Amino acid sequence: MTDTGAERYTIGIIGGTGKEGKGLAYRWAKAGHTIIIGSRQAEKAQAAASDVNLMLAKQDVVSGLENEKAAIRADIVVLTVPFGVHVDMCELLKPYVRGKIFIDVTVPLVPPKVAKVQMPPEGSAAQQAQAILGDDVQVVSAFQNISYEHLIHDDEVACDVLVCGPKEAREKVIGLVKDAGLVGWSGGVIENSVVVEGLTSVLIGLNKQFGVQDAGIRITGLPRS
Repeated sequence: MTDTGAERYTIGIIGGTGKEGKGLAYRWAKAGHTIIIGSRQAEKAQAAASDVNLMLAKQDVVSGLENEKAAIRADIVVLTVPFGVHVDMCELLKPYVRGKIFIDVTVPLVPPKVAKVQMPPEGSAAQQAQAILGDDVQVVSAFQNISYEHLIHDDEVACDVLVCGPKEAREKVIGLVKDAGLVGWSGGVIENSVVVEGLTSVLIGLNKQFGVQDAGIRITGLPRS
């Protein structure tokens, strides 16, 4: 675990109109970050932002813009989209994320067999993003194993987040995990994301087996501050 202090960022959540994106927006806005939700249509982004502001019981804390504008204005860009549009979204965002940290929350789920691990040729969704975006973008993989049901409530979450990517960017993202009220651990280099992303299919299988929606993982045997 890492304590990165109280630095605040403008975070653009692309695909933030979905449940996972709104959950992260809610938690980070509560921690004092400036949040911009991105969508292909500005109206949808603004509607999602209004939903999060309502959850926060505040006005105009979270804003909504088209994807490209959200990425331009953000210090850190977060991608929370279905795997089916992952390549297209990375190619769309490429001109707007140079020199930035790019947090990829995407999991390579291929319906209908979403409980089966199915990785892309690059090795993982995060590696696929890195290949498209180029070396001047710091791609970090995180939040794949956290159910949105945990994010939209204020209860303590008994699940941990594994973070994979370049060391400096990885440490900053672990700080953002902490800001979201979760415990983050370094999962090492981006190549290790294949394990983290694959775990999501395992968790989906467990959810189906036990009739729940929020199975997660927790690291044991290490000191927890």
